[in-house]
Amino acid sequence: MLNAFTVDVEDWFHICGVDGLGPERWPTLDARVVPTTERLLEMLERRGVRATFFVLGWVAATYPALIAGIQAAGHEVGSHGYWHRRVYELDPAAFEQDLRQTDAAIRAAGATPARLFRAPEWSINDRSQWALDILVREGFTIDSSMAPMPIVGNPGYPKRPYIHATWAGTLHEVPPLVRRRFGWQMPFGGGWGLRMTAPVDVVTEIDRRNLTGDPVTLWVHPWEVDPDPPIVSLPANKRFAHYFRLEGFERRLDQILAGARFGTVSQMLAASSA
Repeated sequence: MLNAFTVDVEDWFHICGVDGLGPERWPTLDARVVPTTERLLEMLERRGVRATFFVLGWVAATYPALIAGIQAAGHEVGSHGYWHRRVYELDPAAFEQDLRQTDAAIRAAGATPARLFRAPEWSINDRSQWALDILVREGFTIDSSMAPMPIVGNPGYPKRPYIHATWAGTLHEVPPLVRRRFGWQMPFGGGWGLRMTAPVDVVTEIDRRNLTGDPVTLWVHPWEVDPDPPIVSLPANKRFAHYFRLEGFERRLDQILAGARFGTVSQMLAASSA
């Protein structure tokens, strides 16, 4: 079964809700998104994997050649919003403007207009499902923003791809891979949950899900493969999420890519419905 491999194309300083790391500071910080994204592109090329890259609009506007290179390598380009703002902190007009600003940046970079969306921090949840109607109206056909786990989402959300009905039409929803740990639904296919898990255990869980007929979605960030990541002071919860087990992650990720079949989100959906 084909699973989805996805990348949120953002830099190490694109962290929601941290004082001192707002957009006004971004041009002055040590940007690493180009070389770290290129490391991921090289790894995917070695493994023959095509992936979906959810691109931050600010990154597309600042480094257009990077986005053109992602598409030229055969990968799928999606939208990750422009300013890395949580959707539930926006109103509908601001969200719509953010989508359009990102679309303009992606088009200006020479990439195909995005029809897939992923919200920063999985922030389309029970507080912001109005955003799904706007996505459909703006021409999106696939969303990957609703996490079936607490805090950022709702553990009651479906754990496999499904069709979301909105007032504006239908939308494919592609949830991230989660797993029950310590009595809670937790991230398993990305973030600290993926970094803490041995590759053999990740591949075993993917195989188990695939045998039940369910494809899964993994997600990573370019800054997770930075060999010398910048270290800044962060609140304890964000420090854990951002820095836990970064060392050796690139090697472990390569092993995961070698152990299962991966493609873009669109390829995964097409294969699972065939």
